[in-house]
Amino acid sequence: MTGVWVFEDGMVRRADSEAPSRGRGGGGGGGGGGGKVLVHVPSSEVVTSYEVLERRLRELGWERYLNDPCLLQFHQRSTVHLISVPRDFSRLKLVHMYDVVVKTRNVFEVRDAAATAAPP
Repeated sequence: MTGVWVFEDGMVRRADSEAPSRGRGGGGGGGGGGGKVLVHVPSSEVVTSYEVLERRLRELGWERYLNDPCLLQFHQRSTVHLISVPRDFSRLKLVHMYDVVVKTRNVFEVRDAAATAAPP
């Protein structure tokens, strides 16, 4: 399911009441006009590249894990969590964005790209 998910008191709930969008199955982060974007909540910064994502994850104690030719992987030494994203940012899909959201509680959100775009 797509939408904005909120974590409160150890529970997750969907914050918006709109029906899930029926895009091409992922609403990519890298290329494409519409869809969804990954947002770093404390700074309201839209994650537009892996450099941005890695910088924000490092601030939270995540570090690069292994060297896979197809994936970028991050882990925290204090947990068993592993974030895996495709090495090509244009292949970033909703499932990858939500993987980041779930494993970094209250730090990242998935939002509609149109809602985060700057006014003309």
